[in-house]
Amino acid sequence: MRPPDWLVRAAGELSGVPVALVRSGVWRSARPAQLVAIERALRQWGQSMAALGAIAAIRFPDKPAVIDERGTITYRELDRRCSRQAAALRAQYGIVAGSKVAVLCRNHRGFLEATLAASRLGADVLFVNTEFAPPQLKSVLAYHHPDLLIHDEEFTAAAGDLPTVIAWQADATGRPAAAESPRPSSATLDDLALSEAPEAPAPSTPGHITILTSGTTGAPKAAPRAPTALGLAGLTASALNRIGLRAGEPMVICPPLFHGLGLLNSMLALFLGSPLILARRYEAAAVLASVDKHRAGSIVAVPVMLQRMLDVGPAAIAERDLRSLRAVISGAAALGPALAERFIAQFGPILCDAYGSSEIGIATIATSADLLAAPGTVGRPCLGSSVRILDDHDQPTKTGVTGRIFAGGGLVFGGYEDGSSKTVVEGRISTGDLGHLDSAGRLFVDGREDDMIVSGGENVYPVEVEDCLMSHPGVVEAVVVGVPDDEFGQRLVAYVVPAGEVTEDDLIQHVRANLARYKTPRRIVLVEDLPRNATGKILRDKLSES
Repeated sequence: MRPPDWLVRAAGELSGVPVALVRSGVWRSARPAQLVAIERALRQWGQSMAALGAIAAIRFPDKPAVIDERGTITYRELDRRCSRQAAALRAQYGIVAGSKVAVLCRNHRGFLEATLAASRLGADVLFVNTEFAPPQLKSVLAYHHPDLLIHDEEFTAAAGDLPTVIAWQADATGRPAAAESPRPSSATLDDLALSEAPEAPAPSTPGHITILTSGTTGAPKAAPRAPTALGLAGLTASALNRIGLRAGEPMVICPPLFHGLGLLNSMLALFLGSPLILARRYEAAAVLASVDKHRAGSIVAVPVMLQRMLDVGPAAIAERDLRSLRAVISGAAALGPALAERFIAQFGPILCDAYGSSEIGIATIATSADLLAAPGTVGRPCLGSSVRILDDHDQPTKTGVTGRIFAGGGLVFGGYEDGSSKTVVEGRISTGDLGHLDSAGRLFVDGREDDMIVSGGENVYPVEVEDCLMSHPGVVEAVVVGVPDDEFGQRLVAYVVPAGEVTEDDLIQHVRANLARYKTPRRIVLVEDLPRNATGKILRDKLSES
Protein backbone atom coordinates (compact mmCIF):
# COMPACT_ATOMS: atom_id res chain seq x y z
CA MET A 1 0.00 0.00 0.00
CA ARG A 2 1.30 3.44 -0.94
CA PRO A 3 2.17 5.59 2.12
CA PRO A 4 0.26 8.87 2.61
CA ASP A 5 1.58 11.88 0.68
CA TRP A 6 2.26 13.81 3.90
CA LEU A 7 4.48 10.96 5.15
CA VAL A 8 6.39 10.88 1.87
CA ARG A 9 6.97 14.66 2.05
CA ALA A 10 8.05 14.50 5.72
CA ALA A 11 10.49 11.68 4.96
CA GLY A 12 11.89 13.68 2.06
CA GLU A 13 12.41 16.75 4.21
CA LEU A 14 13.91 14.69 7.04
CA SER A 15 16.39 13.08 4.67
CA GLY A 16 17.47 16.54 3.56
CA VAL A 17 18.25 17.75 7.08
CA PRO A 18 21.92 16.63 7.14
CA VAL A 19 22.51 18.35 3.80
CA ALA A 20 20.81 21.51 5.09
CA LEU A 21 22.93 21.45 8.26
CA VAL A 22 26.12 21.27 6.22
CA ARG A 23 24.98 23.82 3.62
CA SER A 24 23.88 26.30 6.29
CA GLY A 25 27.17 26.09 8.16
CA VAL A 26 25.53 24.77 11.35
CA TRP A 27 27.30 21.44 11.17
CA ARG A 28 30.83 22.60 11.74
CA SER A 29 33.52 20.60 13.49
CA ALA A 30 34.04 21.63 17.10
CA ARG A 31 37.22 21.28 19.13
CA PRO A 32 37.16 18.67 21.93
CA ALA A 33 37.21 21.42 24.57
CA GLN A 34 34.16 23.02 22.98
CA LEU A 35 32.28 19.72 22.93
CA VAL A 36 33.00 19.23 26.63
CA ALA A 37 31.82 22.78 27.39
CA ILE A 38 28.63 22.29 25.34
CA GLU A 39 27.85 19.04 27.18
CA ARG A 40 28.35 20.83 30.50
CA ALA A 41 26.04 23.67 29.46
CA LEU A 42 23.32 21.21 28.49
CA ARG A 43 23.62 19.46 31.86
CA GLN A 44 23.47 22.81 33.66
CA TRP A 45 20.51 24.40 31.91
CA GLY A 46 18.81 21.67 29.92
CA GLN A 47 16.27 22.75 27.30
CA SER A 48 16.20 26.45 28.09
CA MET A 49 17.06 29.85 26.67
CA ALA A 50 20.06 29.87 29.04
CA ALA A 51 21.52 26.82 27.32
CA LEU A 52 21.08 28.42 23.89
CA GLY A 53 22.93 31.55 25.00
CA ALA A 54 25.75 29.65 26.70
CA ILE A 55 26.29 27.28 23.76
CA ALA A 56 26.34 30.20 21.32
CA ALA A 57 29.13 31.77 23.40
CA ILE A 58 31.08 28.50 23.25
CA ARG A 59 30.67 28.08 19.50
CA PHE A 60 30.89 31.71 18.36
CA PRO A 61 32.67 33.62 21.17
CA ASP A 62 33.99 36.57 19.18
CA LYS A 63 31.14 36.94 16.69
CA PRO A 64 28.60 39.75 17.12
CA ALA A 65 25.56 38.62 19.08
CA VAL A 66 23.47 41.80 19.09
CA ILE A 67 23.68 45.00 17.07
CA ASP A 68 21.39 47.70 18.43
CA GLU A 69 21.33 51.43 19.11
CA ARG A 70 24.10 51.03 21.70
CA GLY A 71 26.43 49.32 19.23
CA THR A 72 27.66 45.74 19.04
CA ILE A 73 28.14 43.08 21.71
CA THR A 74 29.76 39.67 21.06
CA TYR A 75 28.46 36.30 22.21
CA ARG A 76 31.30 36.05 24.75
CA GLU A 77 30.47 39.50 26.17
CA LEU A 78 26.77 38.70 26.26
CA ASP A 79 27.42 35.44 28.10
CA ARG A 80 29.68 37.09 30.67
CA ARG A 81 27.16 39.86 31.33
CA CYS A 82 24.32 37.36 31.73
CA SER A 83 26.39 35.27 34.15
CA ARG A 84 27.11 38.32 36.33
CA GLN A 85 23.52 39.54 36.06
CA ALA A 86 22.19 36.14 37.15
CA ALA A 87 24.50 36.14 40.15
CA ALA A 88 23.29 39.62 41.12
CA LEU A 89 19.62 38.73 40.63
CA ARG A 90 20.06 35.83 43.07
CA ALA A 91 22.18 37.72 45.61
CA GLN A 92 20.35 41.06 45.60
CA TYR A 93 16.76 40.12 44.70
CA GLY A 94 16.46 36.51 45.83
CA ILE A 95 15.58 35.22 42.35
CA VAL A 96 15.81 31.43 42.29
CA ALA A 97 14.22 28.51 40.47
CA GLY A 98 10.46 29.03 40.46
CA SER A 99 10.64 32.82 40.92
CA LYS A 100 8.77 34.91 38.36
CA VAL A 101 10.59 37.65 36.45
CA ALA A 102 8.56 39.97 34.21
CA VAL A 103 10.32 41.52 31.20
CA LEU A 104 8.87 44.78 29.84
CA CYS A 105 11.37 45.76 27.17
CA ARG A 106 11.43 46.86 23.57
CA ASN A 107 13.79 45.22 21.08
CA HIS A 108 17.37 45.68 22.31
CA ARG A 109 20.13 43.74 24.05
CA GLY A 110 18.49 44.29 27.45
CA PHE A 111 15.57 42.05 26.49
CA LEU A 112 17.95 39.16 25.76
CA GLU A 113 20.07 39.82 28.83
CA ALA A 114 17.04 39.87 31.13
CA THR A 115 15.68 36.67 29.61
CA LEU A 116 18.96 34.75 29.56
CA ALA A 117 19.99 35.85 33.07
CA ALA A 118 16.64 34.83 34.57
CA SER A 119 16.73 31.54 32.66
CA ARG A 120 20.14 30.75 34.19
CA LEU A 121 18.44 30.75 37.59
CA GLY A 122 15.52 28.55 36.53
CA ALA A 123 13.13 31.47 36.99
CA ASP A 124 9.89 31.69 35.05
CA VAL A 125 9.95 34.60 32.62
CA LEU A 126 6.79 36.56 31.78
CA PHE A 127 6.96 38.71 28.65
CA VAL A 128 4.80 41.83 28.90
CA ASN A 129 3.45 43.70 25.88
CA THR A 130 5.11 47.12 25.56
CA GLU A 131 2.09 48.43 23.63
CA PHE A 132 -0.34 47.96 26.51
CA ALA A 133 -1.87 51.21 27.77
CA PRO A 134 -0.70 52.22 31.28
CA PRO A 135 -3.87 50.94 33.02
CA GLN A 136 -3.55 47.60 31.23
CA LEU A 137 0.13 47.32 32.17
CA LYS A 138 -0.70 47.92 35.82
CA SER A 139 -3.54 45.39 35.65
CA VAL A 140 -1.38 42.68 34.09
CA LEU A 141 1.44 43.20 36.59
CA ALA A 142 -0.99 43.26 39.52
CA TYR A 143 -2.59 40.02 38.34
CA HIS A 144 0.67 38.11 37.78
CA HIS A 145 2.56 39.81 40.62
CA PRO A 146 6.12 38.97 39.53
CA ASP A 147 8.97 38.84 42.03
CA LEU A 148 10.93 41.29 39.85
CA LEU A 149 10.22 43.56 36.90
CA ILE A 150 13.00 44.28 34.41
CA HIS A 151 11.85 47.18 32.26
CA ASP A 152 12.79 50.05 30.02
CA GLU A 153 12.89 53.35 31.87
CA GLU A 154 9.89 54.69 29.92
CA PHE A 155 7.67 52.16 31.74
CA THR A 156 8.70 53.15 35.25
CA ALA A 157 5.21 54.40 36.15
CA ALA A 158 3.73 50.92 35.60
CA ALA A 159 6.04 49.27 38.14
CA GLY A 160 4.19 50.41 41.22
CA ASP A 161 5.72 48.81 44.33
CA LEU A 162 7.43 45.96 42.48
CA PRO A 163 11.18 45.49 42.80
CA THR A 164 12.68 46.66 39.53
CA VAL A 165 15.79 46.65 37.37
CA ILE A 166 16.12 49.07 34.45
CA ALA A 167 17.11 47.54 31.14
CA TRP A 168 17.28 50.64 28.94
CA GLN A 169 17.68 54.32 29.69
CA ALA A 170 16.84 56.93 27.09
CA ASP A 171 16.99 60.69 26.97
CA ALA A 172 14.03 62.91 26.04
CA THR A 173 14.54 62.24 22.32
CA GLY A 174 14.44 58.46 22.80
CA ARG A 175 18.15 58.00 22.13
CA PRO A 176 20.26 55.83 24.47
CA ALA A 177 21.19 57.82 27.54
CA ALA A 178 24.70 59.27 27.67
CA ALA A 179 27.14 58.10 30.32
CA GLU A 180 26.80 61.38 32.23
CA SER A 181 22.99 61.15 32.38
CA PRO A 182 21.46 61.20 35.88
CA ARG A 183 21.42 57.75 37.48
CA PRO A 184 17.98 56.14 37.90
CA SER A 185 16.78 55.21 41.38
CA SER A 186 16.66 51.51 40.44
CA ALA A 187 19.67 49.40 39.55
CA THR A 188 20.31 48.82 35.85
CA LEU A 189 21.37 45.72 33.96
CA ASP A 190 24.70 47.47 33.46
CA ASP A 191 25.06 47.69 37.26
CA LEU A 192 24.24 44.02 37.65
CA ALA A 193 26.80 43.10 34.96
CA LEU A 194 29.51 44.49 37.28
CA SER A 195 28.42 42.37 40.25
CA GLU A 196 31.01 40.35 42.14
CA ALA A 197 28.42 38.06 43.70
CA PRO A 198 29.20 34.30 43.66
CA GLU A 199 28.11 32.52 40.51
CA ALA A 200 24.61 31.13 40.80
CA PRO A 201 24.32 27.31 40.99
CA ALA A 202 22.57 25.44 38.21
CA PRO A 203 18.81 25.19 38.77
CA SER A 204 17.26 21.80 39.48
CA THR A 205 14.62 22.38 36.79
CA PRO A 206 14.48 24.81 33.86
CA GLY A 207 12.03 27.69 34.09
CA HIS A 208 9.14 28.37 31.76
CA ILE A 209 8.72 31.26 29.40
CA THR A 210 5.24 32.79 29.32
CA ILE A 211 3.85 34.73 26.37
CA LEU A 212 0.72 36.82 26.74
CA THR A 213 -1.76 36.21 23.94
CA SER A 214 -2.50 39.18 21.67
CA GLY A 215 -5.89 39.82 23.27
CA THR A 216 -7.63 40.53 19.96
CA THR A 217 -10.59 38.39 21.05
CA GLY A 218 -10.59 39.29 24.75
CA ALA A 219 -8.27 39.95 27.65
CA PRO A 220 -4.70 38.70 27.08
CA LYS A 221 -4.03 35.27 28.58
CA ALA A 222 -0.73 33.89 29.82
CA ALA A 223 0.48 30.94 27.74
CA PRO A 224 3.42 29.27 29.54
CA ARG A 225 5.62 27.04 27.45
CA ALA A 226 8.75 24.94 27.65
CA PRO A 227 9.61 24.12 24.02
CA THR A 228 10.93 20.59 23.59
CA ALA A 229 14.25 19.86 21.90
CA LEU A 230 12.33 17.96 19.22
CA GLY A 231 10.02 20.92 18.58
CA LEU A 232 12.90 23.37 18.25
CA ALA A 233 14.87 20.91 16.12
CA GLY A 234 11.90 20.47 13.78
CA LEU A 235 11.44 24.22 13.40
CA THR A 236 15.17 24.69 12.82
CA ALA A 237 15.37 21.93 10.23
CA SER A 238 12.35 23.30 8.36
CA ALA A 239 13.77 26.83 8.49
CA LEU A 240 17.08 25.64 7.05
CA ASN A 241 15.44 23.51 4.37
CA ARG A 242 12.67 25.82 3.21
CA ILE A 243 13.86 29.32 4.13
CA GLY A 244 17.55 28.83 3.40
CA LEU A 245 18.97 30.49 6.50
CA ARG A 246 22.74 30.39 7.01
CA ALA A 247 24.72 30.25 10.25
CA GLY A 248 26.39 33.50 11.17
CA GLU A 249 24.36 35.71 8.81
CA PRO A 250 22.81 38.72 10.58
CA MET A 251 19.05 38.54 11.18
CA VAL A 252 16.92 41.70 11.42
CA ILE A 253 14.01 41.05 13.78
CA CYS A 254 11.32 43.71 13.45
CA PRO A 255 8.34 42.38 15.47
CA PRO A 256 8.48 42.65 19.26
CA LEU A 257 10.64 40.01 20.93
CA PHE A 258 7.90 39.51 23.52
CA HIS A 259 5.74 37.96 20.77
CA GLY A 260 6.10 34.35 19.63
CA LEU A 261 7.33 35.22 16.12
CA GLY A 262 10.10 37.49 17.37
CA LEU A 263 11.02 35.23 20.29
CA LEU A 264 11.24 31.98 18.32
CA ASN A 265 13.35 33.60 15.65
CA SER A 266 15.67 35.09 18.27
CA MET A 267 16.14 31.56 19.64
CA LEU A 268 16.82 30.35 16.11
CA ALA A 269 19.41 33.12 15.68
CA LEU A 270 21.18 32.06 18.89
CA PHE A 271 21.35 28.50 17.59
CA LEU A 272 22.74 29.66 14.25
CA GLY A 273 25.20 32.13 15.76
CA SER A 274 23.52 34.88 13.78
CA PRO A 275 23.92 38.48 14.95
CA LEU A 276 20.54 39.92 15.95
CA ILE A 277 19.94 43.39 14.50
CA LEU A 278 17.42 45.11 16.77
CA ALA A 279 15.75 48.52 16.99
CA ARG A 280 13.25 49.74 19.55
CA ARG A 281 11.00 51.26 16.88
CA TYR A 282 10.22 49.97 13.41
CA GLU A 283 11.18 52.12 10.44
CA ALA A 284 11.04 50.46 7.03
CA ALA A 285 13.79 52.56 5.45
CA ALA A 286 16.05 51.92 8.46
CA VAL A 287 15.54 48.16 8.12
CA LEU A 288 16.65 48.22 4.49
CA ALA A 289 19.62 50.39 5.46
CA SER A 290 20.57 47.81 8.13
CA VAL A 291 20.49 45.00 5.58
CA ASP A 292 22.80 47.04 3.35
CA LYS A 293 25.18 48.06 6.14
CA HIS A 294 25.45 44.71 7.95
CA ARG A 295 24.95 42.36 4.98
CA ALA A 296 21.97 40.78 6.71
CA GLY A 297 20.76 37.45 5.40
CA SER A 298 17.21 37.57 6.74
CA ILE A 299 14.43 39.84 7.95
CA VAL A 300 11.59 38.83 10.27
CA ALA A 301 8.49 41.01 9.91
CA VAL A 302 4.70 41.08 10.11
CA PRO A 303 2.66 41.79 6.94
CA VAL A 304 2.02 45.47 7.66
CA MET A 305 5.80 45.93 7.95
CA LEU A 306 6.22 44.33 4.51
CA GLN A 307 3.76 46.87 3.13
CA ARG A 308 5.77 49.69 4.73
CA MET A 309 8.90 48.37 2.98
CA LEU A 310 7.10 48.51 -0.34
CA ASP A 311 5.92 52.03 0.50
CA VAL A 312 9.58 53.13 0.61
CA GLY A 313 9.32 53.02 -3.18
CA PRO A 314 11.28 51.27 -5.95
CA ALA A 315 13.77 54.12 -6.38
CA ALA A 316 14.75 54.25 -2.70
CA ILE A 317 14.87 50.45 -2.50
CA ALA A 318 17.18 50.33 -5.51
CA GLU A 319 19.66 52.59 -3.70
CA ARG A 320 20.29 49.82 -1.14
CA ASP A 321 22.46 46.79 -1.76
CA LEU A 322 20.15 43.95 -0.70
CA ARG A 323 21.98 41.11 -2.44
CA SER A 324 22.85 39.48 0.90
CA LEU A 325 19.15 39.06 1.70
CA ARG A 326 18.12 35.44 1.19
CA ALA A 327 14.94 35.28 3.34
CA VAL A 328 12.13 37.50 4.57
CA ILE A 329 10.01 35.67 7.14
CA SER A 330 6.45 36.94 7.62
CA GLY A 331 4.06 35.88 10.37
CA ALA A 332 1.81 36.86 13.30
CA ALA A 333 -0.97 38.12 11.01
CA ALA A 334 -2.56 37.10 7.73
CA LEU A 335 -0.39 37.68 4.65
CA GLY A 336 -2.75 38.55 1.81
CA PRO A 337 -2.02 37.00 -1.60
CA ALA A 338 -1.89 40.43 -3.28
CA LEU A 339 0.71 41.72 -0.80
CA ALA A 340 2.76 38.54 -1.15
CA GLU A 341 2.74 38.86 -4.93
CA ARG A 342 3.77 42.54 -4.84
CA PHE A 343 6.55 41.86 -2.34
CA ILE A 344 7.99 38.97 -4.34
CA ALA A 345 7.83 41.06 -7.51
CA GLN A 346 9.87 43.82 -5.82
CA PHE A 347 12.35 41.83 -3.71
CA GLY A 348 12.47 38.45 -5.44
CA PRO A 349 11.37 34.94 -4.36
CA ILE A 350 12.75 35.29 -0.83
CA LEU A 351 9.44 35.69 1.04
CA CYS A 352 8.24 32.97 3.43
CA ASP A 353 5.12 32.92 5.58
CA ALA A 354 5.01 31.24 9.00
CA TYR A 355 1.64 30.31 10.52
CA GLY A 356 1.21 29.87 14.25
CA SER A 357 0.17 31.55 17.47
CA SER A 358 1.18 32.10 21.08
CA GLU A 359 -0.33 28.70 21.89
CA ILE A 360 1.11 26.54 19.09
CA GLY A 361 4.38 28.25 18.15
CA ILE A 362 5.10 28.01 14.42
CA ALA A 363 3.17 25.15 12.81
CA THR A 364 3.60 25.66 9.06
CA ILE A 365 5.92 27.48 6.66
CA ALA A 366 5.13 28.56 3.10
CA THR A 367 7.94 29.31 0.65
CA SER A 368 7.73 31.84 -2.17
CA ALA A 369 7.08 28.93 -4.52
CA ASP A 370 4.09 27.94 -2.37
CA LEU A 371 2.80 31.53 -2.21
CA LEU A 372 2.93 31.89 -5.99
CA ALA A 373 1.62 28.42 -6.85
CA ALA A 374 -1.19 28.50 -4.29
CA PRO A 375 -2.02 32.13 -3.38
CA GLY A 376 -3.28 32.43 0.17
CA THR A 377 -1.58 29.29 1.51
CA VAL A 378 0.35 29.30 4.78
CA GLY A 379 2.32 26.28 3.66
CA ARG A 380 3.00 22.81 4.99
CA PRO A 381 3.67 21.65 8.56
CA CYS A 382 7.18 22.00 9.96
CA LEU A 383 9.04 18.82 10.84
CA GLY A 384 7.73 17.58 14.17
CA SER A 385 4.42 19.40 13.73
CA SER A 386 1.14 18.08 12.37
CA VAL A 387 -2.06 19.75 11.18
CA ARG A 388 -5.56 18.30 10.93
CA ILE A 389 -8.81 19.85 9.68
CA LEU A 390 -11.77 18.61 11.72
CA ASP A 391 -15.52 19.04 11.34
CA ASP A 392 -17.98 19.80 14.15
CA HIS A 393 -17.90 16.12 15.15
CA ASP A 394 -14.10 16.06 15.45
CA GLN A 395 -13.75 13.99 12.28
CA PRO A 396 -11.22 14.83 9.52
CA THR A 397 -12.70 16.75 6.59
CA LYS A 398 -12.05 15.93 2.96
CA THR A 399 -9.42 17.76 0.92
CA GLY A 400 -10.60 21.27 0.12
CA VAL A 401 -13.39 21.26 2.73
CA THR A 402 -13.25 23.97 5.41
CA GLY A 403 -13.14 22.91 9.04
CA ARG A 404 -11.46 23.73 12.35
CA ILE A 405 -7.65 23.78 12.31
CA PHE A 406 -5.89 21.65 14.93
CA ALA A 407 -2.10 21.60 15.31
CA GLY A 408 0.30 19.49 17.33
CA GLY A 409 4.04 19.33 17.95
CA GLY A 410 6.85 20.15 20.32
CA LEU A 411 6.14 23.89 20.36
CA VAL A 412 2.51 23.62 21.52
CA PHE A 413 1.80 25.00 25.00
CA GLY A 414 0.32 22.93 27.83
CA GLY A 415 -2.54 25.22 28.78
CA TYR A 416 -3.07 28.75 30.06
CA GLU A 417 -1.69 29.84 33.41
CA ASP A 418 -5.20 30.07 34.87
CA GLY A 419 -5.73 26.35 34.24
CA SER A 420 -7.92 26.72 31.15
CA SER A 421 -6.95 25.52 27.71
CA LYS A 422 -8.16 25.26 24.14
CA THR A 423 -9.97 22.26 22.69
CA VAL A 424 -7.65 19.26 22.26
CA VAL A 425 -8.40 16.32 19.96
CA GLU A 426 -5.97 13.37 19.77
CA GLY A 427 -3.12 15.45 21.10
CA ARG A 428 -3.65 18.38 18.74
CA ILE A 429 -4.89 21.75 19.91
CA SER A 430 -7.41 24.03 18.26
CA THR A 431 -5.90 27.15 16.74
CA GLY A 432 -9.25 28.94 16.76
CA ASP A 433 -9.02 29.26 12.97
CA LEU A 434 -11.02 27.72 10.15
CA GLY A 435 -9.19 26.38 7.14
CA HIS A 436 -8.66 23.63 4.59
CA LEU A 437 -5.90 21.57 3.01
CA ASP A 438 -5.31 21.23 -0.72
CA SER A 439 -4.25 18.08 -2.54
CA ALA A 440 -0.57 18.99 -2.02
CA GLY A 441 -1.02 19.15 1.77
CA ARG A 442 -0.80 22.96 1.89
CA LEU A 443 -2.85 24.70 4.58
CA PHE A 444 -5.16 27.63 3.90
CA VAL A 445 -6.66 29.76 6.68
CA ASP A 446 -10.21 30.75 5.78
CA GLY A 447 -10.84 32.88 8.88
CA ARG A 448 -11.36 32.82 12.62
CA GLU A 449 -14.08 30.56 14.00
CA ASP A 450 -15.72 33.58 15.60
CA ASP A 451 -15.27 35.81 12.51
CA MET A 452 -17.62 33.92 10.22
CA ILE A 453 -20.46 36.15 9.07
CA VAL A 454 -23.94 34.76 8.37
CA SER A 455 -25.69 37.13 5.96
CA GLY A 456 -29.09 36.20 4.57
CA GLY A 457 -28.52 32.59 5.60
CA GLU A 458 -25.20 32.35 3.73
CA ASN A 459 -21.84 31.79 5.45
CA VAL A 460 -19.18 34.33 4.50
CA TYR A 461 -15.54 34.10 5.56
CA PRO A 462 -14.13 37.66 5.70
CA VAL A 463 -10.65 36.67 4.50
CA GLU A 464 -11.98 35.71 1.06
CA VAL A 465 -13.60 39.12 0.58
CA GLU A 466 -10.53 40.90 2.01
CA ASP A 467 -8.22 39.10 -0.42
CA CYS A 468 -10.53 40.02 -3.30
CA LEU A 469 -10.51 43.71 -2.30
CA MET A 470 -6.72 43.73 -1.92
CA SER A 471 -6.32 42.31 -5.42
CA HIS A 472 -7.64 45.65 -6.72
CA PRO A 473 -4.71 47.91 -7.67
CA GLY A 474 -6.29 50.81 -5.80
CA VAL A 475 -6.30 49.03 -2.42
CA VAL A 476 -3.46 48.75 0.09
CA GLU A 477 -5.32 47.00 2.91
CA ALA A 478 -8.85 45.83 3.66
CA VAL A 479 -10.78 44.26 6.52
CA VAL A 480 -14.35 42.99 6.42
CA VAL A 481 -16.68 42.74 9.43
CA GLY A 482 -20.30 41.83 10.00
CA VAL A 483 -22.71 44.33 11.56
CA PRO A 484 -26.31 43.69 12.71
CA ASP A 485 -29.01 44.00 10.03
CA ASP A 486 -32.79 43.63 10.54
CA GLU A 487 -33.34 42.03 7.14
CA PHE A 488 -30.26 39.82 6.63
CA GLY A 489 -29.21 39.17 10.23
CA GLN A 490 -25.78 40.56 9.41
CA ARG A 491 -24.46 42.66 6.57
CA LEU A 492 -20.89 43.06 5.38
CA VAL A 493 -18.98 46.29 5.86
CA ALA A 494 -15.45 46.68 4.47
CA TYR A 495 -12.83 49.13 5.74
CA VAL A 496 -10.32 49.92 3.02
CA VAL A 497 -7.03 51.79 2.94
CA PRO A 498 -6.87 53.12 -0.64
CA ALA A 499 -3.67 53.34 -2.68
CA GLY A 500 -4.97 56.17 -4.87
CA GLU A 501 -8.14 57.43 -6.49
CA VAL A 502 -10.73 54.72 -5.95
CA THR A 503 -14.42 54.93 -5.07
CA GLU A 504 -16.78 52.79 -3.07
CA ASP A 505 -18.66 51.88 -6.25
CA ASP A 506 -15.42 50.81 -7.97
CA LEU A 507 -14.66 48.37 -5.18
CA ILE A 508 -18.18 47.03 -4.86
CA GLN A 509 -18.23 46.29 -8.59
CA HIS A 510 -14.82 44.63 -8.30
CA VAL A 511 -16.04 42.25 -5.57
CA ARG A 512 -19.31 41.60 -7.41
CA ALA A 513 -17.36 40.66 -10.56
CA ASN A 514 -15.18 38.15 -8.72
CA LEU A 515 -17.26 36.67 -5.90
CA ALA A 516 -20.81 35.51 -5.25
CA ARG A 517 -23.29 38.36 -4.89
CA TYR A 518 -23.98 37.64 -1.20
CA LYS A 519 -20.26 38.16 -0.47
CA THR A 520 -20.34 41.75 -1.72
CA PRO A 521 -20.07 44.34 1.12
CA ARG A 522 -23.15 46.51 1.53
CA ARG A 523 -20.88 49.40 2.41
CA ILE A 524 -17.19 50.26 1.99
CA VAL A 525 -15.57 52.78 4.31
CA LEU A 526 -12.33 54.40 3.08
CA VAL A 527 -9.88 55.03 5.92
CA GLU A 528 -6.31 56.29 6.24
CA ASP A 529 -5.18 53.39 8.44
CA LEU A 530 -6.48 50.34 10.29
CA PRO A 531 -6.20 49.92 14.08
CA ARG A 532 -3.64 47.27 15.03
CA ASN A 533 -1.95 45.78 18.04
CA ALA A 534 1.82 45.58 18.50
CA THR A 535 2.17 42.52 16.28
CA GLY A 536 0.20 43.90 13.36
CA LYS A 537 -3.12 42.15 13.98
CA ILE A 538 -6.15 44.26 13.13
CA LEU A 539 -8.35 45.21 16.08
CA ARG A 540 -11.78 44.66 14.54
CA ASP A 541 -13.62 45.89 17.62
CA LYS A 542 -12.02 49.32 17.13
CA LEU A 543 -13.61 49.79 13.71
CA SER A 544 -16.63 52.04 13.34
CA GLU A 545 -18.74 53.00 10.34
CA SER A 546 -18.86 56.63 11.43
